[in-house]
Amino acid sequence: MTIVSEFKDVSVVRDGSTIVSHASWSINHDERWVIIGPNGAGKTTILQMLAAHEHPSEGSVMVLDETLGTGDVFELRPRIGFVSTALARRIPPNESVLDVVLTAAWAVTGRWREVYEDIDVRRAQRVLREWKLEHLSERKFGTLSDGEQKRTLIARAIMTDPEILLLDEPAASLDLGAREELVSLLGEFASSPVAPVIVMVTHHVEEIPDGFTHALVMSHGAIHTAGPISTTLTSAVLSDAFGLPLTVGFANGRYSARGSA
Repeated sequence: MTIVSEFKDVSVVRDGSTIVSHASWSINHDERWVIIGPNGAGKTTILQMLAAHEHPSEGSVMVLDETLGTGDVFELRPRIGFVSTALARRIPPNESVLDVVLTAAWAVTGRWREVYEDIDVRRAQRVLREWKLEHLSERKFGTLSDGEQKRTLIARAIMTDPEILLLDEPAASLDLGAREELVSLLGEFASSPVAPVIVMVTHHVEEIPDGFTHALVMSHGAIHTAGPISTTLTSAVLSDAFGLPLTVGFANGRYSARGSA
């Protein structure tokens, strides 16, 4: 198997507080990972390092054969698709949906004087179709619903054929219908043999799409458990990580969790 990322004894310290402690973890080319754990467990910090937006205080992080801190992150970042709420805030609200996706080719968040080839436009249009957004291509980004904005940002991330796709709580704030539509589309994408490595942070097991193969459970800044999703997302593991009795269920390709009496 080809390792696309490896954390070796990684710690992150900010203002004297340890955010991530001695994390060791590797991701292979054919894996789809979900990261779950309580608030403040270090999930987003792990994702930020995978995106080459943050460096470890101790230890080493390798992403796509580049060790953070030893190379040019500006050459590495275009190979990584990253979707987050922070990115949504940087998109000009008057930008058309088509241009939001298209500008990924230049790694900018607003169209200015860039020159795009026909192949770029055709690819952006194809990705919009795949994510059921083609009818919104001329709409302004700021007029979209939360669900439509989330799908637009995922389409933007996929536009450049990334080798790794990172999703930071993609279903957060969505209503039930929008969540289920997004989870279904993500499941189809994750199940495709040509999809890139995917790593998704979520707070809710119900948001884990079909097609995800592995889970990283974090607690108190440390990796609690990591491995195949079927043996990692268990009642015992999540109960210990969250500090209360939980019952985890699995049916029709989806997980559920509830407090145990």
